[in-house]
Amino acid sequence: MRAVKLVSPGTLRLEAVDVGDPGPGEVRVKIAGAGLCHSDLHVLELGDRWPVFGGTIGHEGAGWVDAVGPGVQGFSGGESVIVALVWGCGHCRACIEGRENACQVNGSRTAFPTTPGLGPDGAMAEYMLVQAQYLERIGDLDPVTSAPLADAGVTPMHAINSTRHRLNAGATVVVVGIGGLGHLGLQILKSTTGARIIALDNDPVKLRAAEELGADLVLQGDPAAAQQVLDQTGGYGADVIIDFVGAQSTVDFATRAVAPEGLIQFVGLGGGRMTFAADVDGESLPWGVCVQRSYAGTRTDLLQVIALAQQGKLHVETVTYPLTDFQRAFDDLSAGTFVGRAVLVP
Repeated sequence: MRAVKLVSPGTLRLEAVDVGDPGPGEVRVKIAGAGLCHSDLHVLELGDRWPVFGGTIGHEGAGWVDAVGPGVQGFSGGESVIVALVWGCGHCRACIEGRENACQVNGSRTAFPTTPGLGPDGAMAEYMLVQAQYLERIGDLDPVTSAPLADAGVTPMHAINSTRHRLNAGATVVVVGIGGLGHLGLQILKSTTGARIIALDNDPVKLRAAEELGADLVLQGDPAAAQQVLDQTGGYGADVIIDFVGAQSTVDFATRAVAPEGLIQFVGLGGGRMTFAADVDGESLPWGVCVQRSYAGTRTDLLQVIALAQQGKLHVETVTYPLTDFQRAFDDLSAGTFVGRAVLVP
């Protein structure tokens, strides 16, 4: 089969490799689609600081069951499935509590848990071997356009689920960055909360998309944006800010626009930093603000995302590319030439 490999720092190559038969507990999935993520670009930009080379990349994969290994029950050939983003051990305290994205065995205090394509072979290939415990059925959903749900749906769902106590009716939430994750996060907020949604982006095309997806207000991401949010909230600020960019400008916006007792969720990996003062200073952050770094999501988040998609409440904007055209897909993602998610189709 063919697979996109990270062969050296910053270098991808399409290679021919053996697919292999599924071993005990494994399922061989015929990949229908593999989504591209900005974190894939982040890996390329890390160069020789990234520790793992030679593996197949891609952590957003969906397709059809092709073969099952010994001991696998409950899956039959031809079923449409999606590959879970996080491969927790299933036995540690975090996993038992349903927090496999903080797995104590397959992750650590400073390292994220096992994720396909970021260590184990991922989905940018014609076939993928996956332990059955890391698969979910998607029913009648198209596995090509549904592949990004594995991350672009799950990650915003987890960020939103972590802030629901502040997303009551009448709350104001700002979605920063209406890209692959943000356009799905906006839809999740619209369909599952009564909050007022403000969308922030630098791209007029993405802001128009946000309006079409139901944002109550769209704002250009410029230095005046924080004051505009304050003006829209009587000078008080937004109850929740979910930053899918994480650049210095968006981090600065979040700290200036959040309300007292508000919550900031940093999801994007844009390299921004913030200063926190543990004194009476009210300028760096208002009193009571909670700041979280959100990583990926849980199996519960994935099931919720699949359900919303099956109900027609969650739609992934996709641009498809042949697997052989992977480099153009990555170049287009880097240039920000589309709204939504790029998907490689073998």
